[in-house]
Amino acid sequence: MHWTTAVGVLILAYLALTLALPTTRRVWVFHLLSAKYLFLWIIDRLGLRWIWAKISMKPYERLVAPVLLRHLAEDFGPTFIKFGQIVASSNGMFPKRYVQEFQRCLDRVRPFPFAKVQQILADELGPDAAKLTQVDPEPLASASIAQVHAAKLEDGTDVVVKVQRPGIQGRVDADMKVLRFLAGIAEKFVRDAELVNPVGIVEDFHATIKEELDFRLEAQNLSQFNHIMHAMKHDDVRAPKPYREVTTGRVLTMERFYGTRVDDVEKMKQRNVDVEAKLILGMQSWFRCVLFHGFFHGDVHAGNLMLLDNDDIGFLDFGIVGRFNERQKRLVTDYVVAFASADYKTLARVIIEMGSVHEEIGVEAFAKDLETAYSPMLKMSFSELNYAEIIPRIQQVSSKHRMKMPKEFVLITKQMLYFDRYAKLLAPNLNVFTDPRIVMSMMADIMKARAESQAVA
Repeated sequence: MHWTTAVGVLILAYLALTLALPTTRRVWVFHLLSAKYLFLWIIDRLGLRWIWAKISMKPYERLVAPVLLRHLAEDFGPTFIKFGQIVASSNGMFPKRYVQEFQRCLDRVRPFPFAKVQQILADELGPDAAKLTQVDPEPLASASIAQVHAAKLEDGTDVVVKVQRPGIQGRVDADMKVLRFLAGIAEKFVRDAELVNPVGIVEDFHATIKEELDFRLEAQNLSQFNHIMHAMKHDDVRAPKPYREVTTGRVLTMERFYGTRVDDVEKMKQRNVDVEAKLILGMQSWFRCVLFHGFFHGDVHAGNLMLLDNDDIGFLDFGIVGRFNERQKRLVTDYVVAFASADYKTLARVIIEMGSVHEEIGVEAFAKDLETAYSPMLKMSFSELNYAEIIPRIQQVSSKHRMKMPKEFVLITKQMLYFDRYAKLLAPNLNVFTDPRIVMSMMADIMKARAESQAVA
């Protein structure tokens, strides 16, 4: 065999092997899609896409960087769409144009064919698939790991059916290996990256998405939330009721909610209801869930929070939940009380107890820096706050004192930023950290929770 033939055979064997293995296949996809969008960007800059749109009478969208990256994330699939959702929900941490563009990833991800939906329902439910009637071929929403279709039960009850994307489990596992590698490089070579702990973030994300991929766990979370709300006499705050007989690891059937998304400002203003009071109720019930039960919805983006047609508050999508043990519940309440009362020295001590900074840190200097970073959040209404200025100050404090917040508290903070966004839209004069309706209720709840904890101990 000639040496060139041997080299050719080896190259073909290498290509076949890399295409056969999920991880290396995803690396190939990464490079091919990057090349595709680089080419599209070049011909867009040359004006060729605009000319073709005019000739073919099709709408033209200029491929600016946010649009390109959003399309790229959607083509890469669920893992990267999830990243896009983080960008969409992190106003102030990313440029506004990226935040706005990636909001399309929240519930407008490209759907997969209805024929595959039908096949998954048949495979997962078997004969019980007949209990679902009038399944609408058009999805109500198409998200990163699943899409949702309207349907009815045999008795005519309106439901929605959440169907997992085909092949997603293997793709997520492969993507995570690539992300771990990239996170390891970032941790070694990017300044202060270890404070963010990119490898830990990837590991946590992998654990979270594995839970999300088991819809039986989500059904349990829905039931647990409703049980907690009922026990706390918040029957006007609820999650969809799951129907276990037509639910599996890849199919979740639940009550259909009708209402208005909290970020649909015009429709919310048209509702004959005190929107600010409803927003406060949603925040109070969410916080009480943390405080008394160590359980909370961990992804309250705008697609997951509604004002229902009967004026109840509706929380959707319980694939991501947070859970606190007794120590974590105590720390989070100490943190909130110290922050709300502007007691920065106590706040510094709580952060030290969390293990977020070294114990030998100077408390006085740390407290002073925390005051500089956090005090605007207590002095201004939400309409006046500019997180594009505040968050860099917080990041500077984190960098200066090598502060790493535990993942559970990062998840709590993320939900507070969601509520902040809704307050800016619906109640711009409200400040959840100083409003007496919220603060007095919160303090009373904290005292009650601590009394109950001490009684049990």
